[in-house]
Amino acid sequence: MQDYLIGIKTAYSGMTTTLAITSVAVILGVAVGLLMALMKLSGNRFLKGIATVYIEIIRGTPLLVQALIIYFGLPQVLQSFGIAFRWENAIVASMLVCGLNSAAYMAEIVRAGIQAIDKGQMEAARSLGMTHKQAMRLIIIPQAFKVIIPPLGNEFITLIKETAVLSAITVTEITRASMLWASSTFNAWPAYLGTAFVYLSLTIPLSIAMNRLERRISKNVKG
Repeated sequence: MQDYLIGIKTAYSGMTTTLAITSVAVILGVAVGLLMALMKLSGNRFLKGIATVYIEIIRGTPLLVQALIIYFGLPQVLQSFGIAFRWENAIVASMLVCGLNSAAYMAEIVRAGIQAIDKGQMEAARSLGMTHKQAMRLIIIPQAFKVIIPPLGNEFITLIKETAVLSAITVTEITRASMLWASSTFNAWPAYLGTAFVYLSLTIPLSIAMNRLERRISKNVKG
């Protein structure tokens, strides 16, 4: 029993890192995702093309591969051009990787949210003398964010679990903390059961909270 408790405690030691990376990544993902969504919805074919290519590349490749490219590959490419660069902190690289990865999914969520707003809202705003940018900023986007709050919560939950792959670039998050303890003690079963327990202790409450929030938003919309 003691081994299982140690396994849980060990996994919890990486929780702060996991939550820090996830939180920053979601914020970055929302910012970049909003930009990509607006580019994809724009009438400019060049901007739309950039956003489409970005989203397809990110969504079409595993997060693990993206982490390896950014953490190990990017410094090597820059050094080949005479630019001395290396990551001083794998956590910073992880925040960037997860943020850029999340942005591709956020972009589609935001785009769907914007398109869910009745077109009459834009027409009404324009009839009041607003420009297209003003209408988007003051009318459409605020309403869209109310619609996309539940999917944003789900993306946060998904990203918590996906940070497990960051152990490949030496980030001591929940999974790597357990892996290090398991390799030093050979207690694999208690270590990884502890890992699962910690992930569940994070994702289940968040899932319940998001389900309640979604029901409340649905009632407000119907009302």
